[in-house]
Amino acid sequence: MGRDALRYRAGDYLASVIDLPAFAQVVGASRQAPYYGLRIDLTTKDIASVVAEAHIAIESGEEKPGLGAYVGKSDADFVDLFIRLLKLLERPKEAPFLSALLKREMIFRLLSGTASRFFLQQVLFEQQAEGVGKAITWIKEHYEQSFTVEELAIANNMSVSGLHHKFKAITTMGPLQYQKRLRLQEARRLLLSGRVDVTAAALEVGYESPSQFSREYRRLFGLPPLQDIKAVRKHVLADAFLASLGVGVDQRAESSNAH
Repeated sequence: MGRDALRYRAGDYLASVIDLPAFAQVVGASRQAPYYGLRIDLTTKDIASVVAEAHIAIESGEEKPGLGAYVGKSDADFVDLFIRLLKLLERPKEAPFLSALLKREMIFRLLSGTASRFFLQQVLFEQQAEGVGKAITWIKEHYEQSFTVEELAIANNMSVSGLHHKFKAITTMGPLQYQKRLRLQEARRLLLSGRVDVTAAALEVGYESPSQFSREYRRLFGLPPLQDIKAVRKHVLADAFLASLGVGVDQRAESSNAH
């Protein structure tokens, strides 16, 4: 995420207050030990409701917004909530009602645990960082449009320095870098779909110059667009083949080292 790496292991959870453009990789999964990931969206309204009904105290103060992502350790009770949610997939008639109850219990445990300040930050996010929160949302929804930091600051009633400082504290990057990361990741997704060529992908995400797009793409992903897409597809096919043989990433590394 930016230049930061967040590592979490089986049973841990990764939480994010806002949408952050990031790269992710699963290491060590195999047919014998598959990777299961469950995404749960928690709205500010969901969290605020539990805070009010459970009478959870929110400390006042001028604490600055922190980094928008957090890795937490799950105890047995918390992992059990995830398992119970997954099992509801087999009970579709009961799932809408019971999943809402499990979700509220999950929020309560998050707010009662060591990561409570991070999740309470989501409740206070619009109050403590209203301008930067709106700025992040606007860029996410209009990443293909050109803008200046000055224009973004004025639109959100902030100074340029204030916007840049708060934006970087939460996302680890500045507004223009955040936009560039969104553009390039969306372009990569479009290219991987096979529906567009490099020039069309560049134009669709907001680049006016295909050559500039290729330079910035290579700077981020390490290879020019076509070479990168070819390498990604080759890697995916290789992993799929190894998975069919029951060989995981860790096993493959050990096998290579042995030879």
